Amino acid sequence: MSDAINSQVEHREARRLDVAPHVALPARILISLALLAGFAHVALGQAQGSFGIGVGTVRYAGGTKVSTASFSPAWTFDSRNASLSCAGTFASVPLGVWSSQGRTDVWLSTAPALGGLRLGLQGTAAGTARTDGDWTAATHGVAEVLWAGRTWGVGIGAGPSAGWIANTSSVAALHTRARAWWQAGTLSYNVSLEPTRFLGAWFTDAIASVTANRRAVVTSLWGTARISSTYGSKAAGGVLVRVFAVVRLALELGAGSYLADPYQGLPRGGYLTAGLRLFTARRAAPPVASPPTWPPLIPERRGDSVVARFRMEGASSVAIAGDWDGWQVRPLSSLGGDIWEGALALRAGTYHFNLLVDGKEWVVPGGVATVTDDGGGMEGVLLVP
Repeated sequence: MSDAINSQVEHREARRLDVAPHVALPARILISLALLAGFAHVALGQAQGSFGIGVGTVRYAGGTKVSTASFSPAWTFDSRNASLSCAGTFASVPLGVWSSQGRTDVWLSTAPALGGLRLGLQGTAAGTARTDGDWTAATHGVAEVLWAGRTWGVGIGAGPSAGWIANTSSVAALHTRARAWWQAGTLSYNVSLEPTRFLGAWFTDAIASVTANRRAVVTSLWGTARISSTYGSKAAGGVLVRVFAVVRLALELGAGSYLADPYQGLPRGGYLTAGLRLFTARRAAPPVASPPTWPPLIPERRGDSVVARFRMEGASSVAIAGDWDGWQVRPLSSLGGDIWEGALALRAGTYHFNLLVDGKEWVVPGGVATVTDDGGGMEGVLLVP
């Protein structure tokens, strides 16, 4: 089966060897998007920036290998009905040339109506720009109908795609998409099927990814299969591991491969990268599975204090710590029969707490309402009426 897409790429861009493992963006577009993202941060207060430095190796089909050093700014904004992300990479390439690369995605939707149905609109701009004058660009737009719940969603839509290479050629295509996403505990899944009418023939990209968002480690896996009787079929995939050494600093390790980009004339290849990324704000706490609906702990009133009582089977010591006094650890008294009790001088209000069992294990007693703390752990809820 012929591989016409790769042939198109090689013909349109035979002299380019600066592909990075991400679709890219010219420098002027990147600056404009960064300003837009900054406005979103000021106006809405829900954005996060980051800056990474790293090294990597890219190996192209045919055996050509390029090593590079790079730095990469990024900015994201997310809400229920809108999201904006832009990211760029400025990397060294052979012969003293630097390449600016990046991508932006904007997604907007209406508020849910008619049982959860929404209308959505997504736009993507991408490209590369080199200090020796070469550049490429691509744009994609999709209008879609969505049906989404709190932890899942499906959508179907279509829109135009286009690509340009300086002084060479331009192409246009019809891009369609059906996708679904869902979340199960700390795991997030995405799948999509994207048939595209390109230069008089069809190819279909089937894409799947899963992200595990743990307390200190975020791992993403993805795979793509391009299927076409005309252009030939290929597959690619990769992994990105982000380890948070501290709250706002992560070690990033990535490896994998990517398919040819027919819009920008970029050939397929593989990559291996390592770097550090600094974030401007604390990352969101990892998602947790929805627990049963339990009431908060309501302690017994005793004079000017309240008395909290817990059952901890087999415990030799139990202490309590809460946000009412800066999380100071205070021992509880044993009443026998695995019952432990403590008197607390608390005014009316809602508080958060944890129990320290045997001096080494933090737990929340069963049957008590919980919330997620900033580090992704759980805290019990105590209500003083």
